[in-house]
Amino acid sequence: MTDFLIVGSGLFGATCARVLKDHGFSVQLIEKRDHVGGNIFTKKIKGINVHIYGAHIFHTSNPDVWSFVNRFAVFNNFINSPLANYHGEIYHLPFNMNTFVELWPDVKTQEDAERHINEEKMCLGTIQPSNLEEQAISLVGKTVYQKLVKEYTEKQWGRKCTELPPSIIKRLPVRFTFNNNYFNDIYQGIPIGGYTKMIKKMLSGIPVELSTDFFSLSNSDLKKYKYIIYTGPIDEFFNYRFGYLEYRSLKFVTKVLRERSFQNNAVVNYTSLDVPYTRIIEHKFFEDSPSEFTVITEEYPQNWILGRERFYTVNDERNAELYKKYNDLSAECENVFFGGRLGLYKYLDMDDTIEEAFKLCDKIINEVKV
Repeated sequence: MTDFLIVGSGLFGATCARVLKDHGFSVQLIEKRDHVGGNIFTKKIKGINVHIYGAHIFHTSNPDVWSFVNRFAVFNNFINSPLANYHGEIYHLPFNMNTFVELWPDVKTQEDAERHINEEKMCLGTIQPSNLEEQAISLVGKTVYQKLVKEYTEKQWGRKCTELPPSIIKRLPVRFTFNNNYFNDIYQGIPIGGYTKMIKKMLSGIPVELSTDFFSLSNSDLKKYKYIIYTGPIDEFFNYRFGYLEYRSLKFVTKVLRERSFQNNAVVNYTSLDVPYTRIIEHKFFEDSPSEFTVITEEYPQNWILGRERFYTVNDERNAELYKKYNDLSAECENVFFGGRLGLYKYLDMDDTIEEAFKLCDKIINEVKV
């Protein structure tokens, strides 16, 4: 009998598989898609590693996480420095002194930028922000909000900013230095050769069955395993007993262009509503890939319906209450562990995903008897 069946070969499932295998457990992994890696899957097109499910830049301040991923890949020194295009006007992201100089010609110092922002925040008075619009204005003022936040966010979420909770934007990065690095973490980069190569090395020596749906397995199939680690949608596991958890989805339109560069930057956000996509990714700039071609991907936000990929959790009151019902139900499953973005109904950066996998593996190693 095999100790663990791991459902899903994304970063959470692959990390669990590696850690448990290294601690002497027997592991079998199944994957519904025809490839490993989940949403960090990369595929080589015209010599360029293309992020098929959207851009993924690894960043962390956790030395244990960084040490772990470096077992399976060499990371380059890529720094995420996106740009914003608002009706043809180009601004630097995240919001920093470069952005403020571009927005306000009289800004030269931090004090100048703070004066503009503070003057524009005065319209809120002393009220506690009750929605995303008020939260954003309280952080960056009206000009930044209107040009670089409002329409982009409404495209992304399909709702007015006044209808979205302030929590969505509380981590909005704002700096008063000339620093275009989007992340504050100590470590950052892209695995040379792509994420798929990294995941395959992580899963070395571990049996993987692709194109295998967990829900197609019979009871006799499942009896071959002592425990299950399930990384799929928690509501689907329970056959949507209480209803569907809500997500936002994305449609990716990838184009191969016979030119050396399209936008000369890895990521450009389109922040106005007249452009239907939220951003364009130019993949060759993640790894500085020499090619006479370039590959770009337009990202179009979509409402989630059954059959579409789930990308962003909708963390409002209704979904929080619904997830709690499913989470309470999961506690009754003694031999099943739930994890990952879909199993926990929680948006996770890649380093958070690995940290969550470490926590689960520690629990298993210390408590599970096999």
